[in-house]
Amino acid sequence: MLTRFLSHPGALATFVTLGFGAGALLMAAPAEADSERTKRTAELMEDIRDQPPRLRMFLQRMPKGGDIHHHLWGAPWPETLLAEAGEKGLCVHADGSAIAPPPCDGDELISAEGLARHDSGLYAELLNALSMRNTPNGPGTPPVEGHDQFFATFDRFAPVAAGSPGALLSATKRLAALDHLGYVETMSNPGALHAFGAMAQSRELDADDLDAAFKALSSEIASPLADAREEVDAMFSDADSRLGCDGRDAAPGCDVTVRLQGFAVRTQAPMAVFGELMMAFALADADPRYVGVNLVAPEDHPVALEDYDRHMQMLAFLSKQYPEVPLALHAGELTLGLVPPFELQDHIRKAIEVGGARRIGHGVSIAHEQHAPQLLQAMAEQNVAVEINLTSNDVILGVRGADHPLNLYRNTGVPLVLATDDQGVSRIDLTREYERGVTEHGLDYPALVEMARNSLEYSFLTGESLWAEGEVGETRVAACQDAALDATPGGDCARLIKESDRARLQWQFEQNLMAFEADVAQWPQWLGGDRR
Repeated sequence: MLTRFLSHPGALATFVTLGFGAGALLMAAPAEADSERTKRTAELMEDIRDQPPRLRMFLQRMPKGGDIHHHLWGAPWPETLLAEAGEKGLCVHADGSAIAPPPCDGDELISAEGLARHDSGLYAELLNALSMRNTPNGPGTPPVEGHDQFFATFDRFAPVAAGSPGALLSATKRLAALDHLGYVETMSNPGALHAFGAMAQSRELDADDLDAAFKALSSEIASPLADAREEVDAMFSDADSRLGCDGRDAAPGCDVTVRLQGFAVRTQAPMAVFGELMMAFALADADPRYVGVNLVAPEDHPVALEDYDRHMQMLAFLSKQYPEVPLALHAGELTLGLVPPFELQDHIRKAIEVGGARRIGHGVSIAHEQHAPQLLQAMAEQNVAVEINLTSNDVILGVRGADHPLNLYRNTGVPLVLATDDQGVSRIDLTREYERGVTEHGLDYPALVEMARNSLEYSFLTGESLWAEGEVGETRVAACQDAALDATPGGDCARLIKESDRARLQWQFEQNLMAFEADVAQWPQWLGGDRR
């Protein structure tokens, strides 16, 4: 069957873009100059931008770099979670409201095993409860607010998510492979991290004396830190086993690189937040799989609002203890009406200036910030990237289309990336976010490629970049300046790619992009709209 597939015109380059590796297959790419090949690809996308099925086919196959605003719990679709619940012997509420731990007895709890086959009506109700399926968009829209439904889903599937991190990770890698991603940077905590936060809260330490609290907790962190790393070992091992990564039939997701961000849940008591942040920093300092720290939970929650300044001070303090650990912070995931105007005026600025964020998650309320033009200019000058989550902002905040600040950021030179946030809860993939970028915000092919490159350049991957400073997509570093993408690099370039995770994935992305553009040139005419 593979031989028959490869005999089809244009299939050789398609074989590359489907994720089977670049290498020598890139020799099939046209001999035309890179700029001409890219120009033709951009023209094709312009021809089909108003033809959704064709646009979908194009964007699905386009390499996208990384997804760097991603929550591991929210990534698997509820269909995956319910299947896992059945395999784990978990239950579901008979009213279709949630997954529950065993025993599955009585009239209220029934077994999740085989539910899709035995009770399709209940199964459908659970899909609705565990995601945004059949939920109207935006806050205040009857019968269920998008905001409240979105955040309520996590507790509803917590019994399976907490007990099966390997299943979440394997599902994430499969989804990433389908989207032609090489990298996912996901927010995920081991249980030991939350336990450390609970312990910190129980110690009755003074949240206004962070130095004393840090010293008191430092003597107790070694054992929980070791436990946390063992949990992460088990998660990755289980995911690899589920994907068959050690065998001949390894799933495409095995080739996706995953790194983690630790986080604190900011709706808790102050010392619980500090304890979780302290463990998250320690993990990122000690374990190379952890590359950054974040804050999660609704930014509009009363506790999150009241303690926002306190949390920024905690981050500033811990950054001094762990100066090599970068931060990507949820900030500005707010809109007028969800919170009063005075809560919109400074969250993004404080996340950057006080908290020390190198990336901003969401940033929807930027236009409400005091001195917004100056802040935008500073973000552009300092290369503070913004993680844009179009569907998430639509269903949670009701901010969509021209109301979204994506083009405000672009027009002021702030680097952007497109991301999924919680793709299973939202029932999307990254391709869908690229589609929305094209159809709702007018993004062209060069803009999409720029955002895909940004997803690796502004990731927290270790190692030097493939690109010269300030020249992403234009000028490679000296070591690789003359290296050809259709040949195996040697010398200093080979050493850079071997030693730097960032450069390795950037090189891989450029190879895959070249193959994709070569493949597009060979598509049958009916795939390319009305071009002649």
